[in-house]
Amino acid sequence: MFHAGLPGRLPLLQALLALHTMGRTLGRASPAGGPLEDVVIERYHIPRACPREVQMGDFVRYHYNGTFEDGKKFDSSYDRSSLVAIVVGVGRLITGMDRGLMGMCVNERRRLVVPPHLGYGSIGVAGLIPPDATLYFDVVLLDVWNQADTVQVSVLLRPPLCLRMVQDGDFVRYHYNGTLLNGAPFDSSYSRNQTYDTYIGQGYIIPGMDQGLQGACMGERRRITVPPHLAYGENGTGNKIPGSAVLVFHVHVIDFHNPTDSVGIETLSRPAEPCNETSKLGDFIRYHYNCSLMDGTRLFSSHDYGAPQEATLGANKVIEGLDRGLQGMCVGERRRLVVPPHLAHGESGARGVPGSAVLQFEVELLSREDGLPDGYLFVWHEDPPASLFEDMDLNKDGEVPPEEFSVFIKTQVQEGKGRLLPGQDPEKTIGDMFRNQDRDQDGSITAAELKLKSEEDEERVHEEL
Repeated sequence: MFHAGLPGRLPLLQALLALHTMGRTLGRASPAGGPLEDVVIERYHIPRACPREVQMGDFVRYHYNGTFEDGKKFDSSYDRSSLVAIVVGVGRLITGMDRGLMGMCVNERRRLVVPPHLGYGSIGVAGLIPPDATLYFDVVLLDVWNQADTVQVSVLLRPPLCLRMVQDGDFVRYHYNGTLLNGAPFDSSYSRNQTYDTYIGQGYIIPGMDQGLQGACMGERRRITVPPHLAYGENGTGNKIPGSAVLVFHVHVIDFHNPTDSVGIETLSRPAEPCNETSKLGDFIRYHYNCSLMDGTRLFSSHDYGAPQEATLGANKVIEGLDRGLQGMCVGERRRLVVPPHLAHGESGARGVPGSAVLQFEVELLSREDGLPDGYLFVWHEDPPASLFEDMDLNKDGEVPPEEFSVFIKTQVQEGKGRLLPGQDPEKTIGDMFRNQDRDQDGSITAAELKLKSEEDEERVHEEL
């Protein structure tokens, strides 16, 4: 944290302010005609918030105009378009300026009256400041920090639910507004309409931001104040961040993940009746879903299409994380799934989905059907009849045309003796089955052509051997 002012600071500042009343008389044509003994400080603009006051040894940046008593200007940082950046209280400034800056707040404006013995004395500065000149400075403080300063973090909003916090190795997506300590903006992710995305603790961002994001929750808002030695140092960067500048970031953490993360599963509700079977690989399921980003931005919903989504689990029809999250569910169960990007749309994202985005799904399983083994279009619930071809050849003419084949298969399904591949058009599936068996493609199946898939697989193994 930025360290607070030293004990005893306030009495010193009050003493300096007390001299202001005397200085009004002593600094001008006083009846006594006596000289000023100390700096006179007029605090003519004091900001409402002052978390930090200048103390000895601090590095400050400020603008000033310097004039004589008659108002004639002798120097100005504004004319040079260059702030003064210097350590106070160590003899690098005239004594009057060193004293006049003490206890000052960022954005405070002061008028300092510096007597000659605390300025340039009886010698002055040749061609610029005459001997025994009283100097008047109008000063505005823009920055203050110290080498002992660390990153200051203020939590502005923390969500009520925080399952995990940012740590080294996480990939974080966040929005930010960046300002200097006096409020001047220098950058914003919002202006580019995209988050800033980076790994934490691996040197990809300034050390102060690396530290400031540690321990944040998804959705959290923070103010992170970074001293220059943990930001861009004495040189600054670009044309908006000057050297030795304290940076203030207002950050909104959108989401974060770790490459080792799995799918987060939260059960929202279960059916009243216990279920003996849950969804598994190969099952054909129907489900409703709502998909959003972690900040609540809505992406997609099955309700938009007026019908539930259909999928065969493990058939690569949905993203891997959703496929995993839909397994082990009872019909009627509702879940919330948090899917990291490496199990969703990855670094590139997809249409409507930002790159490296963590996705949140709310899903409800509506129905489940046992799937079929890979490569099967139809399976028997028990052993198939020994006289399969004869049963299929309805008119007993030694051939089975498409019509007879279709009637036979449909009858087996209706009587519960077998089932077709779920989730497909039955007519198309039966048509594919017929074409598989019609090996010479002459429009009918003979007894020699008809083979069960298990027999075909066995023949293939023998051929490979």
